[in-house]
Amino acid sequence: MSPYRFDHIHLRSPDPEATAAFYVSAFGAEIKQRVTPGGKLRVILDLASVPLFVEEVPAETAAPPAPPFLGIEHVGLGVDDLDAALADLKAKGVPLISGPTEARPGVRIAFLQAPDGVRVELIERRG
Repeated sequence: MSPYRFDHIHLRSPDPEATAAFYVSAFGAEIKQRVTPGGKLRVILDLASVPLFVEEVPAETAAPPAPPFLGIEHVGLGVDDLDAALADLKAKGVPLISGPTEARPGVRIAFLQAPDGVRVELIERRG
């Protein structure tokens, strides 16, 4: 059997340019490429060394349900200093959903709202 390796995360958005701009502004992602498979715009980003594809869908596409739900629930990003990261994101206008909280000793988390119903967890691990 061939070994598996991680390839990408794929998000859908009615406005992939605006969604990509959010990840660039908020989290320092880098736009790597724009392609149009099947005539739909796909913006390909590097988000913390993870390829993130943001692909266009019609504006009338159903929104995701409110969490919790089955399937991928959030994107998690590690940080060294949660308080500093939250202050930076607050200054950028990124909405805080919950936190910061101590998930368990040495682990602090917070959740933020990204475009298109996507939640981003920041996690600080100490010790």
